[in-house]
Amino acid sequence: MNKPLILVVEDDSSVKNLITTTLKAHDYRYLVAGNGETAILEASSHNPDIVLLDLGLPDMDGVEVIHKIRSWSTMPIIVISARSEDTDKIDALDAGADDYLTKPFSVEELLARLRVVQRRLSMMTPVESSVFVNGALRVDYAAGCAYLDDQELHLTPIEYKLLCLLSRNVGKVLTHTFITQNIWGSNWENDVASLRVFMATLRKKLEQGPDSPQYIQTHIGVGYRMIKTE
Repeated sequence: MNKPLILVVEDDSSVKNLITTTLKAHDYRYLVAGNGETAILEASSHNPDIVLLDLGLPDMDGVEVIHKIRSWSTMPIIVISARSEDTDKIDALDAGADDYLTKPFSVEELLARLRVVQRRLSMMTPVESSVFVNGALRVDYAAGCAYLDDQELHLTPIEYKLLCLLSRNVGKVLTHTFITQNIWGSNWENDVASLRVFMATLRKKLEQGPDSPQYIQTHIGVGYRMIKTE
């Protein structure tokens, strides 16, 4: 089982060091954010598999971070907080957290919670086929070709990369930042402008018209999602 990428959101250096040392010792990949704003940026840029989130952040409450991430992603979020009142747990879980671990916690319990999430992720993630089929659209990843109604699509390299990224995440909203990081390796403002242009040309080759999206749905101000057709 491949180790997931974990985003650690924690401003307390001692707790952060404990968590990251534990993750490193067990060969987990991880990112670190010390406040809510950085956490949201890292989550949208790198699309981690799991988020370990403290609630008492210096710039915003962790529940607000959960709400923002849940507006575009279902990535598992495990809260790690000193708040032990039932109301705090309920607020976090109602906002969209998947689990709640109270400080102080044992390393063994943290690892056990991560294993539970990993098992759930492995059951939810099917083994990727070399060919993606969605209605009349077919993407042959091995051959590097895409077809619509059995007619080969003539795509530019960027258009093909966009199509592959969307199809590999079918049904998920991908943020502008996540897409530009994966396509261009950066997220400058001109990258987002370029993304809109390339997405428009790709849609012209896939869709019947701009007002009838069959495969790619725009989430204004957020990003794009490939629609799963019947």
